[in-house]
Amino acid sequence: MKEIDKRNRLNEKPFSFQTSKNQTVFLFYRGKQVKILKGGEAEKFLARMNLAKDDHEIQLLLAKATGNFKRGNERSK
Repeated sequence: MKEIDKRNRLNEKPFSFQTSKNQTVFLFYRGKQVKILKGGEAEKFLARMNLAKDDHEIQLLLAKATGNFKRGNERSK
């Protein structure tokens, strides 16, 4: 997993998520909503989150779920 996060950006914990009553999952990057997961996609995501071993793995799952956050050119503000 060391090769995936070479610059240790996930240690800053930029990603977070919230789950609503109807199992809709809202994904956030630095406090801004970037994606919404519903239905089967949300269920699969929550199942993966329950299996995560540590905070770093949770951040990696969130980064992958949000999509286009691989290039390293994301703006800081």
